[in-house]
Amino acid sequence: MKTIDVETLTKMFLAGAKNLEAKKEWINELNVFPVPDGDTGTNMTLTIMSAASEVNNLPARTMESVAKAISSGSLRGARGNSGVILSQLLRGFTKGIRNYETLDTVIFANAFQKAVETAYKAVMKPKEGTILTVARGAADKAAELAQSEEDLEVFFREIIGEAEAVLLKTPELLPVLKEAGVVDSGGQGLVEVLKGAYDAFLGKEVDYTFEAPKAAPVKISPQTEADIKFGYCTEFIIMLDKEFPSETEHEFKQFLESIGDSIVCVADDDIVKIHVHTNHPGQAIEKALTYGSLSRLKIDNMREEHEEKLIKDASRIAARQAEEEAAKKAAQPRKEMGFISVSIGEGIGEIFRGLGVDYLIEGGQTMNPSTEDMLNAIEQVNADHIFILPNNKNIILAANQAQALCKDKDIIVVPTKTVPQGITAMINYIPYMSPQENEERMTAEIQNVKTGQVTYAVRDTHLDDKEIKEGDIMGIGDHSILSVGSGISDVTLDMLKELVDDDSELISIYYGEGVSEEDAEELGAKLGEVCPDCDIEVHFGGQPIYYYVVSVE
Repeated sequence: MKTIDVETLTKMFLAGAKNLEAKKEWINELNVFPVPDGDTGTNMTLTIMSAASEVNNLPARTMESVAKAISSGSLRGARGNSGVILSQLLRGFTKGIRNYETLDTVIFANAFQKAVETAYKAVMKPKEGTILTVARGAADKAAELAQSEEDLEVFFREIIGEAEAVLLKTPELLPVLKEAGVVDSGGQGLVEVLKGAYDAFLGKEVDYTFEAPKAAPVKISPQTEADIKFGYCTEFIIMLDKEFPSETEHEFKQFLESIGDSIVCVADDDIVKIHVHTNHPGQAIEKALTYGSLSRLKIDNMREEHEEKLIKDASRIAARQAEEEAAKKAAQPRKEMGFISVSIGEGIGEIFRGLGVDYLIEGGQTMNPSTEDMLNAIEQVNADHIFILPNNKNIILAANQAQALCKDKDIIVVPTKTVPQGITAMINYIPYMSPQENEERMTAEIQNVKTGQVTYAVRDTHLDDKEIKEGDIMGIGDHSILSVGSGISDVTLDMLKELVDDDSELISIYYGEGVSEEDAEELGAKLGEVCPDCDIEVHFGGQPIYYYVVSVE
């Protein structure tokens, strides 16, 4: 076969997504650090499933509409570094195919090159030995083959073979992979997407359905029914047939607010994604039809008995936004500066609120927020300049992607890699300084923060010259594992001894949901004896997974 049409391409893409989903837990286990939050497989799967859902619900499929759905869906659903890079690969790839009715080896090769170029540009400091290296190896092989090979079966088979060969070399490019005895997890995820797509090309049977898990029926309580002010959860996508400028978008949002709440209105080129809770879904639909045709229309009766759990799950974000919605409607004037922070745990959330953060995105190590989560948060903060604190190195790219997509506000991403860095950034914000001056100041100050995190190992490994057994307690610094042992307190103290130096003045301890206040205070007292020249602060963090998060400044 020398060419494929849009239907074959669609099947290949959906099959690639399905294969990645099937392998996600295995990919999670390839995480270098043996911590209980390995998330590469999950992040990549959530990213590509967002795109797959967009594709699966297209009313009519053309190469252009499928390309748009893949690009838009993955871009907004991107989570974590691996998910953002995957979304950029897909975005670049779709640029190379969208203007054709059929695809041959030359078009595929050009699309692969665009994919790699786009992804490399999205990463400030590209690192070899990662998904980027695997993608580039596959793209280079495609360019080589396209010069003489017309048979797509041979073309795809050779590209996958090269991708696998490059993947096996990633431990030689990244010593930390070699020491841990694993290949790059993101690269493995990309290979699984390619393999799944190839299976569909060969005609192998693949289940192309993408269904969300259904909630079990439960008896709705009178209190819950009373709490539901608007009875119908209404969602759809508008396929625009006219211009939809920011003024029109604002007017439409105002209309939706007049008939409901929990509004989400996200415009992206020629589509608009809508979510609203209302008692009059027909009015929302009629108004939307004035802008274009509708797809993915879904209306749930929130008062029906079998829907209570489903609606609660679907509305968690809306519930967390209730306070912000109320504040926004209280006629507060638009302010100059606003703040968004990713937060983990009840205590840490309270600390950020106390420092002036307007909106908290629940997430972090155990669940990286998506680009769309960031955009929804930006929508809720009524300010001209908005600082975003990712507080995790695996969330910075998603924040940067949201920054690029936001057109009506000045978004400033302070590259905080840990919660303590985020807290330090907020402490060092000076109200009378300009946004640019504050960005420089906050970015500079977070460099003075050293962070340690204490958790448990989920597998045996050898890393950072330390032999680690499943169940061991580990103290992890900014760049390496600093201590290993069997006792939480002892490991934490050993870790802090590595972090503290002659210039250290302040040590902050944030204890997690599995640690008692008494144990945390006892640790603080012991630390005071070991580090008598440092001020010791103990705070309730409430974070999952990590017994302690500590900072040294």
